Amino acid sequence: MEATLKTVIGGELVELPGTIAGIRAVLDEEQARAFDQEIPHVPAGELPARLARWALGGTGADLEDQELFERLERGEDIGAVPADDSRPEVA
Repeated sequence: MEATLKTVIGGELVELPGTIAGIRAVLDEEQARAFDQEIPHVPAGELPARLARWALGGTGADLEDQELFERLERGEDIGAVPADDSRPEVA
């Protein structure tokens, strides 16, 4: 069984490729060239985040995030809660 990454996009559970080879396999030729140029030079500590970004590339997740950021900029309450509720200054 191939490794996968799981996330929720648009309220739906989505499984994404969870290996470097699996992520590369779903990219088109141009994206694969960019991936091949970038990934070997990514510092080890940044690799999981970069791979996740590549895996999420064609899913629309970035549009969902952008919509949330635009709503926040307009001052809308999106139901977010502080990650650390022991810091009232964060709320």
